[in-house]
Amino acid sequence: MTAVPPPPRMSLAPALLDIQACIRSQLDRVPAEMWRIVRADAPIIESVNAHLTGMKGKMFRPTVLLLASRVDGAPDERGVRMAAVTELIHLASVVHDDSVDHSPLRRGMPTINALFSHQVAVIAGDYLYSRALAELVAVGDLELLRVLTGASNAMTLGELRQLASYDALQFSEQDYWMLVQAKTASLLGAAAEAGALCGAPRFRRQLARFGHLLGMAFQVADDLLDYTESESVTGKPSGNDLKEHKVTLPLIAALPRLSQAQRARVEAVFAASVPAEDQIADVVAIVHECGGIDVARRKGEEFAAEAESALVDVPASEARQALIDALAYVMDRRS
Repeated sequence: MTAVPPPPRMSLAPALLDIQACIRSQLDRVPAEMWRIVRADAPIIESVNAHLTGMKGKMFRPTVLLLASRVDGAPDERGVRMAAVTELIHLASVVHDDSVDHSPLRRGMPTINALFSHQVAVIAGDYLYSRALAELVAVGDLELLRVLTGASNAMTLGELRQLASYDALQFSEQDYWMLVQAKTASLLGAAAEAGALCGAPRFRRQLARFGHLLGMAFQVADDLLDYTESESVTGKPSGNDLKEHKVTLPLIAALPRLSQAQRARVEAVFAASVPAEDQIADVVAIVHECGGIDVARRKGEEFAAEAESALVDVPASEARQALIDALAYVMDRRS
């Protein structure tokens, strides 16, 4: 059985660059602020930092933080520093995740563990965390420290819970939501809340809730990509999560609907140390046939709708609209 990629979708979702337009001058300063924070007179650290500079992603978490800081019209200068700290915490988690998963590539580039070693990756991730926390202490705001260290702690506990899950196919929907809240929603919620503390404190509660729900939608959409978006070379969904024996919402939603024969084929993928490409394609097709994609997409859209509702009391502004546009971007993104 071969997975058939879905037809191309016509997207009306805004581009990320358009969402970032009203904070462009601040956002452009964030990378330099990040590297100021982590600069060190140590050749190995400088080599790692140089490589991480090239791996800089879409700056989505700094975008959320800086937009949140502008919804009341009076962002303060700490926003750029906090955006840098938030991205460093995210980057530290990425370095650690890649090491734990033994991933050789990240966005088409070698990971720190592949380029250097797993030992260097662990220590480099620790260094990014420690420098981010040192910067928080230097800012001297206990509430910002509380919010961002709380997210960092939640992310670490989430990773430990994931590692403690030995039987992947027994990973329940409740387990999945706990993991998503810890590893993704916690930091996006913290980014939005920290943004509120840097310019819109009277909307702190609303923005924290928005960021948390945005994070839930973000992760569901990310997990859907593995089953729906085609790789440029093969024209088929990548199935990378399945290759790594990771169970996400599309498969969780499909499992109760599987026939005995379909269940056996799914179990064969998780029993194989290196599943064959045709096995991966078969499971992707099964998940489509059994409705897992539709269930996951509806759930992501529910989170996005709840997130937009969280902003109902926030007055209309360019920044508020950009946050709402970010929901559409998340649910329709291709990578």
